[in-house]
Order: sequence, then C-alpha cells, then structure tokens
Amino acid sequence: MDNRHFIARRAARYFHSGDVVNLGIGIPSLCGNYAESGVLFQTENGFIGVGATAQGIEISDRLFNAGGIPYLPALGGCAFDVAKSFGIIRSGRMAATVLGALQVSQHGDLANWATPDRAFGMGGAMDLVNGAKQVIVAMELCAKDGSPKLVKECTLPYTGRRCVDHIVTERCVIDVTPEGLVLSELRRGHSVEEICSAVEPPLIVSPELKEMEEDC
Repeated sequence: MDNRHFIARRAARYFHSGDVVNLGIGIPSLCGNYAESGVLFQTENGFIGVGATAQGIEISDRLFNAGGIPYLPALGGCAFDVAKSFGIIRSGRMAATVLGALQVSQHGDLANWATPDRAFGMGGAMDLVNGAKQVIVAMELCAKDGSPKLVKECTLPYTGRRCVDHIVTERCVIDVTPEGLVLSELRRGHSVEEICSAVEPPLIVSPELKEMEEDC
C-alpha cells in the first residue's frame, strides 16, 4: 500500500456508522475507500451520500463533488442547494472533516490554501474547520523538499486557528491536546527520534504509544 492510501485508511478509522463526514481533495478523498459501512459523505456543492467514484458510462454530468470528481450516489443519498449545504456545515452537525495541509502549527492552527507563489482560494475549508466536530489533517509529514509541515507557527495564510484535532501522516499519528502535540502512533520502521527531528515543535510521547496498523 502506498503512503497516500496508508494515510487515508488510518484517517478513516475515526469515522463510525451514522457519521456525516466531509472529505477534502487529495489524500482525504481516498478515505471513502476505507470507511466502515454506514458512514455518509457530504460534498459542499450539495449532496449527502457520496458513494464510489464513477467510472466510464457510470459518469453523470449531474453528480460531481466539490473537487470535480464524478461519483455514484449511495442508497438514500440526498441532494440540496449550496446554501443549505453550508448551513449544514455551519450547524455543527458534521461528525468530521478530513483536510490536507501545507502547515499545521503546534497549537492546531491550519494553513492549507495558499503559498507565496500560488493561491487557489480556500473553498469551504474555513467553514468546515469551524463547523465539524473533529478536524483531521491527512498529509505527508514533510514537504517534498524535506522541510517540516508541522511547525511552531504557520507562516502561510491561515485557514483556521486552533481547529485541528488529529494529524495522520505516513509515519505517525499526532494528536493536538491542550498540553501540546502528542505522538500517539508510530509506523513500523520509524523511530521517535526520527519524528521529533522532522518537525519543529516539541512532541509529547504518549505513554501508550502504539504501532500503526499495516494490514487491512
């Protein structure tokens, strides 16, 4: 299993049957492949009950998620307009959202929509990080150039402040707590020292540090 799917599978373990969950683009969008039965996925452009990715003749020009990916509706799915969609997001009824990140700070601040040379617009992320009960970041631990994405303070434009609950990476799981960042799970083949050297903030090593599951 490649790192992207490994991260998505672990992040999906936070969902439970009956939850309504929003998935961001990129790695988060893969979480739907690993969620337990009964989890309902929502897309900001107006649907609860997003199912598998549509292929070939299954594709309908009426069923695309907010990232432009065609999908099949799940049994019992419901469509509505964008205004109602964001009303649901802002109501606090969403169990979780999974988002990618460019940076996460030691306080759980999130920056995920712009860099000095590229700005895409944050889309619904600003509403999601304030409306969802859990905010889960699914990302690789370091940027492509090896620089840390888990930083003391974000230097890129904020999406939300003190909003992140869990950070799932290809090497570890880190929880954001009032006491600080807690290293709670570690992938086989990696060490605590390696993780601590790859991030800027100090980490608290959980006394119940677990090994991340490799097999389905």
